[in-house]
Amino acid sequence: MFIGEFKHSIDDKGRVAVPAKFREAFKNGAIVTRGLDRCLFVFEKKEWDVLAEKIKVLPISQANSRAFSRLMLGGAMEVNLDVQGRILLPDYLREYGGLKKQTVIAGLYNRLEIWDEESWKKYKDKTEASSEDIAENLEGLGI
Repeated sequence: MFIGEFKHSIDDKGRVAVPAKFREAFKNGAIVTRGLDRCLFVFEKKEWDVLAEKIKVLPISQANSRAFSRLMLGGAMEVNLDVQGRILLPDYLREYGGLKKQTVIAGLYNRLEIWDEESWKKYKDKTEASSEDIAENLEGLGI
């Protein structure tokens, strides 16, 4: 289970450290891909397989299914932690996420999200300002 917010810098080679408390989960590698809201998603391989299986069965006759498949699967890259617990983020993913130097890595139960620190702050401020409305709209989910 991944939870919490962590600030990390991207080095000149495009590497970012995975928070120490999560490294064991990624010891056999990870999948990083384009996420929603202009962040990157990082999955353990078994969680990635669950998602990929669901995407695989989406009807290719529907434009939204094809677009989502391309976003998630076409943008995916298998990565491995180096000895210092860092993963290399490919250029195209750093560009997609607008990642500069400072990042926030957020644990969201079954995945990590990597955000540009400035983008994270804007997103979080906006979300926190409408938290009551968001909660009300989730009422039907039993939360």
